[in-house]
Amino acid sequence: MGLFVFLPLVLPLTAWPVARLAEQHLHPRAATRLLAAVAAVMAVCSTVCLALVMVVGTAQLPGNPLPDAWSDPEVRAAVPYDEIAGKAAIPALCAVVAACGRTLWRHARTRRRAHRALAGLRRAQVAVLRDEAAYAYALPGGRGRRNRVVVTTALLERLRRPGERRALFAHERAHLAARHHRLLLAVHLAACANPFLRPLRTAVSYTAERWADEEAARVVGSRRTVARAIGRAALSAHRAPAATLPCLAAPGPVPRRVAALLAPAPSGRPWPPVFTSVGLAAWGAAVGTAVSALSSANSAVTMYLVLKAATPL
Repeated sequence: MGLFVFLPLVLPLTAWPVARLAEQHLHPRAATRLLAAVAAVMAVCSTVCLALVMVVGTAQLPGNPLPDAWSDPEVRAAVPYDEIAGKAAIPALCAVVAACGRTLWRHARTRRRAHRALAGLRRAQVAVLRDEAAYAYALPGGRGRRNRVVVTTALLERLRRPGERRALFAHERAHLAARHHRLLLAVHLAACANPFLRPLRTAVSYTAERWADEEAARVVGSRRTVARAIGRAALSAHRAPAATLPCLAAPGPVPRRVAALLAPAPSGRPWPPVFTSVGLAAWGAAVGTAVSALSSANSAVTMYLVLKAATPL
């Protein structure tokens, strides 16, 4: 395999310019799905790479439960600098598992607490909380619980003009209908698996909000009304309970979202033409993802064949 085994660890660097171009030029719906898929695939490939390096690089350590034949020089030759890389992969892989586990635990805990806080309210799609803090967010259901839009009285008091409250509810319902919480959770886990994927996490957080903005503008029929509602909410809104729960005034470039709503609606074309800068960026992301997946698959198959030749599995 040689140095090819380390390729999935650094390929996410190629996604940085792609994320920038996608969030600026692609339709928010297409950009969100593309970048989330790229982040998920590259994160899996990166984790597989770490696991393979750790197995080969630590097979020769005393007390290792792996078969003795896996420390054969021919097996270790499959990974360059196997001893150094293997020892470095142990804490790296442990950090990945711990970070992903912590993210999943915090996401599940936040959802449980949010549902418990609504236990005494009427089981309607919209839950209004009496709170002096102004915020609203989309709370996904599960295990017999229904999807709900949570909003406080403080935020409703600030959205008094015609259409602003309708824009708020349309925005949050768009998050729930498109299951943005799953995409946001996926990119957060991907960023935990490989820090090079953090720009994609930021980009998907922005494009998911833009996607909901466009859906709200379509429902309300006025892009300016949605922009005004976002601006009013952002002036006094608090953050969502967790970064994986989308909300109207999410942390991020709110002025960019308002400016995008005041501009003409983006094209509904799901995929840009090839011979354009945006099209080349989109195809570059697809090719980079395919190369990363193939390199990890090639490394996994090669390692399996090498280990199988060394000793029966």
